Amino acid sequence: MAEKEHLNLVFIGHVDHGKSTSVGRVLYETGALSEQDLRRLKEEAAKVGKPTFEFAFAMDQLKEERERGLTIDVAHKEFKTAKYYFTIIDAPGHRDFIKNMITGASQADAAVLVCSVKEGVQPQTKEHAFLAKVLGISQLIVAINKMDAVNFDRMKYDEIVTTLKGLLKNIGYKVDAIPFVPISAYTGGNIAKKGDTMPWYTGPTLVECFDQLKVPPKPLDKALRLPIQDVFTITGHGTVPVGRVETGILKVNDLVVFMPSGAKGEVKSIEMHHEKLEKAIPGDNVGFNVKGVDKKDVKRGEVVGPSSNPPTVATEFTAQLVVLEHPTAIAVGYTPVFHIHTTQVACTITEILEQKDPKTGQTAKKNPDFIKTGDVAIVRIKPLRPVALEKFSEFPPLGRFAVRDMGQTVAAGVVLEVVPRTG
Repeated sequence: MAEKEHLNLVFIGHVDHGKSTSVGRVLYETGALSEQDLRRLKEEAAKVGKPTFEFAFAMDQLKEERERGLTIDVAHKEFKTAKYYFTIIDAPGHRDFIKNMITGASQADAAVLVCSVKEGVQPQTKEHAFLAKVLGISQLIVAINKMDAVNFDRMKYDEIVTTLKGLLKNIGYKVDAIPFVPISAYTGGNIAKKGDTMPWYTGPTLVECFDQLKVPPKPLDKALRLPIQDVFTITGHGTVPVGRVETGILKVNDLVVFMPSGAKGEVKSIEMHHEKLEKAIPGDNVGFNVKGVDKKDVKRGEVVGPSSNPPTVATEFTAQLVVLEHPTAIAVGYTPVFHIHTTQVACTITEILEQKDPKTGQTAKKNPDFIKTGDVAIVRIKPLRPVALEKFSEFPPLGRFAVRDMGQTVAAGVVLEVVPRTG
């Protein structure tokens, strides 16, 4: 039996619209969550006075979350379908947890937007859908949840679908390619089985939609790019950097360079899950030993590439920025912390070139004085120290970022152009 191909799936949408319950139900219906697990979760849910939350508890592992009934951290769970093997990244719905949503979504191959038919489209439904688009998630499935709460009424479902289609079209999604599935995560309707509650719906179940997703081509033909997450010193092995191959291939005996430090060395060995590899491909999380590189040069946030095609180091870059939540406004001179792949760097916004209409993507205003919550703009940015990053169009994982300030994510964006460091 050949190994199934793997996809990362993120569940997004407004808090309280039933994302965690949907995820729990998918895990249960695909056999990733056993009857015993479910029984235990049911008892726990009843104990804390949340009798209908057992499926949600499957993902909400932190005790604090159970008591508050919220999803805080990004949890990972795996399940298999007839065709694929999935990792679910459960992205939180709460506003202050958008940072996790960004880290979650930036690793996702596809997103499931959960929207409750009872509560309808909420601000966060829009925000999450928009973020998914900006972060480059092109495959989307929409689950219209809580159909049981409206007696499986087709009219209510149709209303929400119409609203969502308009919204997603404005954001730039091709709505004809998106499946809309009426589900009841709590009763299990249309998750993996049809049941007889919604005979008017003739499309695929949610799990069948998962099998219609496409595995994104692995960017093997691109140059190697591997952002460093950690560095260990291992006796007998010297310096061992650890990170995930984002593009290209890392091979034993490769001559590589770390940027922005410029340290060069030769790859002596590669390991994944304690097994030796001759090469690592995109998606592989590996540790590798490099000869000739000093520990002090190799730190988190450096990016590894071939000596012959080093990662780009930016002295300045232009980006499309989405302001998610800023208490006042963002003007020229603003210097928050940018989270780019595995690095964090303070950067100054040196110019606001244009503000875009988020609905159409057209220019709404040239050189505005400031941008505020909900705005989309093209800005010029100067990092306060050299940083390795790439154009989103060429190396997506190295071309997207989140902007943090005052303990929250204030903006997110993608890199459009880079002014590279010379010499």
